[in-house]
Amino acid sequence: MTLFSLLFIPLIGGMLAWYSERLDPTWPRKIALASLLLSWLPLLAFFPFVEVNALPLWLVEVNYQWIPRLGIQAHLAMDGMSLLLIVLTLLMGLVALSSAWHEIKQRVGFFYFNLLWTLAGVMGVFLAMDLFLFFVFWEVMLVPMYFLIAIWGYEQKQYAAYKFFLFTQAGGLLLLLSIAALVLLHYQQTGILTFNYKILLQSPIQSELSYWIALGFTLAFIVKLPAFPFHSWLPDAHTQAPTPASVILAAVLLKTGGYGLIRFVLPLFPQASVELAPLMLTLAGVGVIYGAMLAFVQTDLKRLVAYSSVSHMGFVLLGCFAFNMYALQGAMMQMLAHGISTSALFMLVGMIQHRFHTRDLNQLGGIWQLLPKLSAIGLFFAVASLGMPGLGNFVAEFLVLLGGFQKYPYFTLAATFGLILAAVYSLLIIYRTFFGPLTTAPTPSVQDLNAREATTLFAMSVLLIMMGLHPQPLLDMVQAQFAQTIGSWS
Repeated sequence: MTLFSLLFIPLIGGMLAWYSERLDPTWPRKIALASLLLSWLPLLAFFPFVEVNALPLWLVEVNYQWIPRLGIQAHLAMDGMSLLLIVLTLLMGLVALSSAWHEIKQRVGFFYFNLLWTLAGVMGVFLAMDLFLFFVFWEVMLVPMYFLIAIWGYEQKQYAAYKFFLFTQAGGLLLLLSIAALVLLHYQQTGILTFNYKILLQSPIQSELSYWIALGFTLAFIVKLPAFPFHSWLPDAHTQAPTPASVILAAVLLKTGGYGLIRFVLPLFPQASVELAPLMLTLAGVGVIYGAMLAFVQTDLKRLVAYSSVSHMGFVLLGCFAFNMYALQGAMMQMLAHGISTSALFMLVGMIQHRFHTRDLNQLGGIWQLLPKLSAIGLFFAVASLGMPGLGNFVAEFLVLLGGFQKYPYFTLAATFGLILAAVYSLLIIYRTFFGPLTTAPTPSVQDLNAREATTLFAMSVLLIMMGLHPQPLLDMVQAQFAQTIGSWS
């Protein structure tokens, strides 16, 4: 029950947090913290950590019959890739909790219920090895995120929440139709009715329809990634979402799209993936440049960071369809590094907005004179976003470009312009927010980072430095899974 406990703890914790508000308004956040800390116990207590390069393909697996007539099972499994993403989810859950500690003051219990259920849905996506169960968790994580934006967001929260929900639900419907088509074609081909990922993997679809099914899966996942031109929901959702929701959205929800591409599209449809590559690489290159250019012209600091995510996720799409180990490992590293660095930037934007009641770059400037600690850590994460050597973001983008250049040099060269533009908008953040003339009138009530904020941001910066200076253990953890995926293309 190790894997099921990873899901039950936040689900039960969310319900307890919601109910506990009736007893004491401070209990929900304490229960949420306890739930997130307890969720680490299955990872620490049940996994015999041996040398990373000696890890088996599947660390742990559990499988129960659920709906036998339809071949649906309660099948969960964890490998190196899903382990890294679950660790990221739990870490960013703690970061979101830290940013929500004093920010959320209304309907507190319901807020932490939605936060924990979103995290449970995301972990279910990373663990589900039955495609029907995968779709269930895919939907579970969307509804509570909708409420996080619609209830606790800013001025245009209803519009942003509706747009987020419509885009993701459209992608979810396409995913459901693609799963049904895959299962039915597999049944016609083998006589076995199953949603089991491993069984489907053993018998690739031998049909002209495989290309269209693969396209359906891919479109569903790149809507969530998001990739150009399906990205327009993201800036609105980030701009209107409260800081904790932006942290979860940037850190883990977007990563479910990249995970879906690597886990399902590439191994289940090897030939169709090769045929889709030119289209996906074009979207990746355009997304990298387009997202960076739009980030540069924004005056809303939060919207600027949101468009930078569109650009960074273009590197993930490029790495997925470059068809070699370096690029896949780079895509994985990009998901991890982006999750940390961009979440930290959203947290910093939330702190600035809380202190100065604005995110407008035209009204900010010279903050270093007032808040040197906040400005210093903000400078670090802005530099990380542009891909400074020695940090995890640089390793990720370097591996993606190295792997992509081997087979698709022209697409890769186009994407490199995104690195130049990233430096431009990152320096824009640095100058117009922290330096330049002091445009904000000094207020005695404006305080620098407190202990909770400083500890959270410092821990995230240490993680990025460790990923940049010694990334090999992380790369080794996904080596076996990616080698198997690459073998399906040969």
